[in-house]
Amino acid sequence: MFVSVLLLGICIFIILQLKSRRPKNFPPGPTALPLIGNMLNLSPDNPLKDMEKLRGRYGNVYSVYIGHRAAVVVCGTKALKEALVNKGVDFAGRPQDMFMNDVTERRGVVLADYGPSWKEHRRFALMTMRNFGMGKKSMEERVQGEIQYTVEYLGKNSGKTLSPHVMFHSIASNVVCQVVYGRRYEHDDEFITRFVSTIDDVNKTINGPWAFLYDCFHFVRYLPLPFTRAFKARATVKSMLYPIIEEHKKNRVPGDPQDFIDCYLDELEKRSNNDTSFCSEELFMFCLMMYGAGTDTVSNTLLTAFLYLMTKPHVQERCQEEIDRVLEDKDLIAFEDRHNMPYVQAVIHEVQRIGDVVPLSVFHATTKDTELMGYSIPKGTLIIPNLSSALSEEGQWKFPHEFNPENFLNDKGEFVKPPDAFLPFSAGPRFCLGEGLARMELFLILVNLLRKFRFIWPEDAGEPDYELEFGITVAPKPYNMKVELRTT
Repeated sequence: MFVSVLLLGICIFIILQLKSRRPKNFPPGPTALPLIGNMLNLSPDNPLKDMEKLRGRYGNVYSVYIGHRAAVVVCGTKALKEALVNKGVDFAGRPQDMFMNDVTERRGVVLADYGPSWKEHRRFALMTMRNFGMGKKSMEERVQGEIQYTVEYLGKNSGKTLSPHVMFHSIASNVVCQVVYGRRYEHDDEFITRFVSTIDDVNKTINGPWAFLYDCFHFVRYLPLPFTRAFKARATVKSMLYPIIEEHKKNRVPGDPQDFIDCYLDELEKRSNNDTSFCSEELFMFCLMMYGAGTDTVSNTLLTAFLYLMTKPHVQERCQEEIDRVLEDKDLIAFEDRHNMPYVQAVIHEVQRIGDVVPLSVFHATTKDTELMGYSIPKGTLIIPNLSSALSEEGQWKFPHEFNPENFLNDKGEFVKPPDAFLPFSAGPRFCLGEGLARMELFLILVNLLRKFRFIWPEDAGEPDYELEFGITVAPKPYNMKVELRTT
């Protein structure tokens, strides 16, 4: 009896020692279990609903444990603005010891930690993306050129029912490929098919249970478990992209860049005699991350847009009336035309709000000991910005829980500046680099396609399902669309 009680006492003592303990004045949260933390409190398939429940119990700033690691979840417009904008530098770090960091070799402007190298590359990327907005090979011309392939494809399939997923992914993929690599690919091209498939393997692993295990228990990193396929996939992608980079080195005309790789190589040449973080390895990761960040986000937003345009035909018709009125006999649509299309702008913004493509942003980390909403947050703490909580927050929107373009229109039907709660591109020092390109793509693609075609929900498709599928990015469930040429 005594031995049993003693063993029980030892077990309780060990559990208490293993139990994750929150620092003084740290945000509250659910009790964390030894080793696994709050794994049972969050569904790996879609943690958003569980996070909303925890928010209701603990408030807009609370903590959970991912294995042994403490993480602070930031919800609501006020708390998100304080963390991402008002104290942006304090919260601009990235966690550097997780699975995705090892896969990306801690390089690239998206996942690199806040520091001189990141600042150097971030500044360069912003400048380069801005410069591509001008000139004869501007981003707008590249987007317009790519759209024509889609218009031709839909014209050939007028009257038919088709799946739009490959089509929208191809548009977004080729826009990025033209900006970064200076080339486009047919959707069945062997190179791009293999490239996309390999990146998908990495993304599925990053979003899967093996990555969670990798992050929770450091010792498993040395075991031959399924997460190793992500490292093999990275090597495959590297073997595919490096020849493209080498080809650019041989064929480029210094000072006359045709794409992002040329711009980077020009910059690398300028800095060759200086102490700089610019190098071929960073260029590779830059190319990879720009492709990953700029493809699924845009294609999934387009999928959301046409799901609602088909199932709410009055919205589609009102968009087309505005497009016809503004453009009249004008041949080419320009991005500047958006200023005369308040309803179309409202629809696009509402699609971004309701589509909620990157609900948890990319995880941040604190760069110093700081405070948030009265709580003490130590340096290096993992931060999870719940952007979804602002995009559907009560009091911020006229219709927070339903699709309604009136969220972005005033009583006169004028497009109004989005509130602080509109955070599809995040905010602060880590806001999305491709925001300008994404806005241009969405407007030009939507207007071009709606000008020429009607999109109809197929009669045999049943009731539309608006439930989104959670992953690295969020997307509608697969659906089909019927396409008809417009007669007016």
